[in-house]
Amino acid sequence: MTRSKFIAVALIVVSTAAGIGFALMTRQQEAPRAADEFEATVPNDASAPGPAPDGMAWIPGGEFSMGAADPLGKDANVVGMQATEDSRPIHRVSVDGFWMDKTEVTNRQFAEFVKATGYVTVAERTPTAEEFPGAPPENLVAGSVVFTPPDHAVPLDTHFRWWAYVQGANWQHPLGMESDLVGREDYPVLHVAYEDAQAFAQWAGKRLPTEAEWEFAARGGLSGTLYPWGDEFLVDENFMANTHQGHFPNEDTHADAHGGVAAVAQFAPNGYGLHDVAGNVWEWTSDWYRPDYYGELAAAGGVARNPRGPESSFDPSEPGVAKHVHRGGSFLCTEQYCSRYMVGTRGKGDSMTGTNHLGFRLVQDVP
Repeated sequence: MTRSKFIAVALIVVSTAAGIGFALMTRQQEAPRAADEFEATVPNDASAPGPAPDGMAWIPGGEFSMGAADPLGKDANVVGMQATEDSRPIHRVSVDGFWMDKTEVTNRQFAEFVKATGYVTVAERTPTAEEFPGAPPENLVAGSVVFTPPDHAVPLDTHFRWWAYVQGANWQHPLGMESDLVGREDYPVLHVAYEDAQAFAQWAGKRLPTEAEWEFAARGGLSGTLYPWGDEFLVDENFMANTHQGHFPNEDTHADAHGGVAAVAQFAPNGYGLHDVAGNVWEWTSDWYRPDYYGELAAAGGVARNPRGPESSFDPSEPGVAKHVHRGGSFLCTEQYCSRYMVGTRGKGDSMTGTNHLGFRLVQDVP
């Protein structure tokens, strides 16, 4: 789903990536996985090249098995679960070491960027008739995509039922003009399109991670587990990520102590010291999206060294719409809808579309 479609029909839904990507299996028992498809993660021996930059963790890089387990067993019948086919086959990848933000970029950090540069995000710009030919003039208003849950149970056949294009919604007004960032300075910045994240990265002297770098870091040194912390969703009956509990999309019981987006670092970090690599908000990566990319890497044989994604984007569900890969899932993830918050799975999104459950974190190369 794209911003242009939303504007054209006066309904805006989250990007396609997020549309089928609210994936979080909340079962407390161990979920099935094909452990024998994963080989051991082999981290590089090199230690950190110096003191960590502020707010960043050292990711040593190394060789690992990338992708999601197949088959999904009984969970394959859950709505949207079949969409994890683009996370297969599992293949070997090697990445060099790098620094990575421990958390998603926050509103406080993004505000510093805007104050220093005067940058205006995509969501704050008024769409033009040239950009969206055929759209009714009354729909050409600045805004963004906001989760707007119904007050009753609805079929899960289309995500238009719980997403809306809200005039005035942007990073400073995450739920619309009546909302603000008071008390939310340390929450992830939201409603950022791909070019917004890129602009911040350039200003900060960093870059967006590749999809391979993101997964290596998110796994925290573990091999083939369903989650960044292991194979069971709850650990000692405790939630490990900000997710959705209750009947989706109309009820959230807040069993994890959070309703909607949470401040960063509210849950324990993974093995590399990274917070929120599952749940809370989706994160942009630098890779173009293609559902067959993993197949291409596997067919090439051997170990893919520092892969940076395909040369172009293609999504059969929306040909012609340029998309980048999303990773990590969000606060809307639930076993009732999809599974893409599991560490080996993928999301995708129109590069010009931001939402109130999509953010980013950055990496920095070794000099």
